[in-house]
Amino acid sequence: MKNVINREIPDEIIEKNALNVYQGPFAIEPTIRQHGPKVTAVKPGDSKLVSSIEEIIKKTGLKDGMTISFHHHFRNGDYIVNMVVDTIAKMGIKNLTLASSSLTNIHASLIEHIKNGVVTNITTSGLRGELAEEISRGLMKNPVIIRSHGGRARAIEAGDIKIDVAFLGAPAADEYGNASGAVGKAVCGSLGYAKIDAQYADKVVIITDNLVEYPNLPASISQKDVDYVVAVEEIGDPSGIASGATRYTKNPRDLLIAENAKKAIVHSGYFKDGFSFQTGTGGASLAVARFIRKEMIDKGITASFALGGITKPMVEMLEEGLVKSLFDVQCFDLVAANSISKNDNHVEIDASLYANPHNKGAVVNKLDVVVLSALEIDTDFNVNVITGSDGVIRGASGGHCDTAAGSKLTMIVAPLIRGRIPTVVDKVSHVITPGETVDVLVTDRGIAVNPKRQDLVEKFKQANLPLYDIEKLRDLAINTVGTPDAIEYTDQVVGLIEYRDGTIIDVIKAIK
Repeated sequence: MKNVINREIPDEIIEKNALNVYQGPFAIEPTIRQHGPKVTAVKPGDSKLVSSIEEIIKKTGLKDGMTISFHHHFRNGDYIVNMVVDTIAKMGIKNLTLASSSLTNIHASLIEHIKNGVVTNITTSGLRGELAEEISRGLMKNPVIIRSHGGRARAIEAGDIKIDVAFLGAPAADEYGNASGAVGKAVCGSLGYAKIDAQYADKVVIITDNLVEYPNLPASISQKDVDYVVAVEEIGDPSGIASGATRYTKNPRDLLIAENAKKAIVHSGYFKDGFSFQTGTGGASLAVARFIRKEMIDKGITASFALGGITKPMVEMLEEGLVKSLFDVQCFDLVAANSISKNDNHVEIDASLYANPHNKGAVVNKLDVVVLSALEIDTDFNVNVITGSDGVIRGASGGHCDTAAGSKLTMIVAPLIRGRIPTVVDKVSHVITPGETVDVLVTDRGIAVNPKRQDLVEKFKQANLPLYDIEKLRDLAINTVGTPDAIEYTDQVVGLIEYRDGTIIDVIKAIK
């Protein structure tokens, strides 16, 4: 069966998993009842402190076939997932579903636990490194489900993901479970993804390397949601937070793209006092924030809020008074992580408030401008941020499709050619964000506007910006480096890509 954007979803996958296919960004308008966790009362005098990971796993009653969850705020410095799954494996528990908010290079040891049957299902926003490569080559019998950050929060609240035990790392926690990421030797700042797991999991475990006196306030995760607390030697390496996609670029091409993006934002009609914005990961995308800052100072403009993964440039704008508030679901560097505890208007939010399409109003709905990266974008403006030019999974859905759907201006920034591979193509390998929700593509060679946004075309023409049809940009790329060889896939489906509303927008097949 083909969905509304002509992506083929195998019938057997649809029938086996009772799936619905993507019909459009706002085609689904459900009224849902939120899932409720099982709760066991804690009486006066009861202790939540447990001596070890193994003992805590016994106390939670974890057994074969259950679902365990983790958050990824430590990114490539995370020690929790490997520590817990290694212990589970030693205890002989198998056939688990791993529902992490994302997985990175540091989680390669999961390969062995997939091979030995400890982990048989995964749902995540992203996969990177050796684990992603092995899954792309058919490691798992069951496809990984790729969900956006808003889509994961929606799925948890709706009961599509029923978490039996959430294992949540916290840089500071007290013996009753009040937990935060704002202080400690492994400070990570916001616990925006963990907050949802804590509210909806049947059993919630806080793992900390910084047990502090009660009460640990302010707490991102409340004692009322926590069953057990365990102190370990180390939960993570904070230097691993700022890595990979969150690097600060000095690449001249990235800076040229950011400069073009800034001009497009300034002339879009949305750049005015009180506007709001988010910049995604990727060198050029992150650089836009620095370029926008100077324009705001020169023109005397302040922003009402900035959203999403918060970075050093955003914190600096908050402290300079250029941005009134930061809504933070995830800190992308240590400057941001340390800002939450000292800036009152740097506000930690959970993933549902950030981007859940089926609550009573996510913050993404109030965005004026979002700047996002792309591995590929096609002539229908569909965007791929999950697989590379070789078909291997090497990215994350993140908040890409959530913010694109919510923002008034969705801007994609990408080089026209990346490593002799065209970025603008006829058809992307895999769709994360549908073209209907994308307005502008900014490259180092020029700017393309989605034909549905003729208002922007007129504004950019008046500003004398370098406008091209997206087909022209595709041709420029192809004429420069040629048409790349097609990626060869097997028939095995290794990934199901959910749109934020829970429908299937695309599938990923194993590479040959």
